[in-house]
Amino acid sequence: MTQRQAIAMVVCWIAATGLVAGVLAVPAGITLHRHVLPVMAAAADTGLPPSFLNVYGGWEVTGLALAGLVIAVAGALLPATWAAATPAASALRTE
Repeated sequence: MTQRQAIAMVVCWIAATGLVAGVLAVPAGITLHRHVLPVMAAAADTGLPPSFLNVYGGWEVTGLALAGLVIAVAGALLPATWAAATPAASALRTE
């Protein structure tokens, strides 16, 4: 395997993991936001305008998922470069 192939393999593996995490975490975060804020408002005995709950549109959700993907790929570049420059036996031994 060439160094370029090793880097591509590690980055794709992390990108796939980051994509799955983004697909799961963004809706979970939105759901948590919509359930926790009304409970907090009720505990404080204050009203909560609907604009506080409907803050995420389609573009924002897509942007959040893509930002997570970019962060995951950026975080994978350094370890991928290290793994590509290291002999295969040493890289596997450190796993």
